[in-house]
Amino acid sequence: MLDKSYLRIGTSYYRIVQVPTINNQFNESLIKWDVTTIIQDHGKPFLSDIPKYVGKICFPNHFEFSKDIHGFYNTYSPLKHLPKKGKVENTLTFFKHVFGNQVELGLDYFKLLYEKPSQALPVLCLVSKERSTGKSSFLKYLKEVFGHNMTYLDSHSLSSNFNLDWGNKLLLGMDEAFLQKEEITEKIKYLSTSNKNKIEAKGKERFEVDFFGKFVMCSNKEDSFIKIDSDEIRFWVIKVPKIKTEDVQFLEKLINEIPAFLEFIQKRKFASERKTRMWFTPQQIYTPALKRLVNNNKNRVEKEIAHLLFSIIEKFDLEEIHFGIMDLLNALNKTRIKTDLTQLRNLLKTNWKITQKKNSFKYQKFLILSDGETVLIDTKGRYFTVKKVFLLKNFDDLMTD
Repeated sequence: MLDKSYLRIGTSYYRIVQVPTINNQFNESLIKWDVTTIIQDHGKPFLSDIPKYVGKICFPNHFEFSKDIHGFYNTYSPLKHLPKKGKVENTLTFFKHVFGNQVELGLDYFKLLYEKPSQALPVLCLVSKERSTGKSSFLKYLKEVFGHNMTYLDSHSLSSNFNLDWGNKLLLGMDEAFLQKEEITEKIKYLSTSNKNKIEAKGKERFEVDFFGKFVMCSNKEDSFIKIDSDEIRFWVIKVPKIKTEDVQFLEKLINEIPAFLEFIQKRKFASERKTRMWFTPQQIYTPALKRLVNNNKNRVEKEIAHLLFSIIEKFDLEEIHFGIMDLLNALNKTRIKTDLTQLRNLLKTNWKITQKKNSFKYQKFLILSDGETVLIDTKGRYFTVKKVFLLKNFDDLMTD
């Protein structure tokens, strides 16, 4: 009889162990095991009873699950909960609380995770400044449902080159998310729509795998946890209200209903149909919370422009500064502030209420050199003018830098 607690994958031996956690649960782990130790513990004939695989693969499937995929060992984990008839009142109440008037889409989201795990989905962001909203409970609930196929990440995990521990998971949860580094945001954007990822471990060569991970973020910094633009279509941002009456046993009640909820989800028909590569359309997942997040990002761009212009005014002891729209865009691009001509024109004309000269005139434009030095150069064109007093009046923090 084969002993499935030991494996040979390629030319290396492994042992499947259950690692205990402080929550009285266990995380399954595949640990490399020395062949001489196996022989010492069980004898040499034992080796012939160990299952052998050509290599590793991660193949998500929640219905016809197999550890053997054409001779390869499937590192995806089977779900411990199986569908069973029962009551789902608490779970439906919880989904209505989290997703509000988008609850049908929320149920579709869960159904897709369960039935179509390879389907790309939006980055789900649950936000609220208030505590006791159920954001973290939603992550814990998903972890209970999908088990070892979900892991928790932080910004350090995403910025690190080594991603063996999360590169082939179904769900990537981030609690108290606050992502300020642009490269991390860009990585999340890329991975949310990509079907491939490069896996890298210390001392090992990188290798490409199929990627099907979905990001789920929770944050109390609802207006600033990530920097995204107005044309961003990959984020589903939901403001979760405070729970009116807290029930300390509620998560346990949800966990008890998981088998019944899986049965309910299987029988429930989709309320939406696939219309984009991420299933949902931008219009379907648009929310006021997303609008506030985008508007806050616009405000950040506005502040950066004010600081940039004021620093040049101070450096050259000016009372006003002239610039063409491309002068400003090029300078912002060099400072890694992401914007575009349309946003800049709207900001200057609508927010700052200044207009461009109708004809070309001589002016001194500012230019940021490759070494970061700023210079003034004589040129000719249509330009905007911003006065020092305007900046001081409208941006209180300029003099504190």
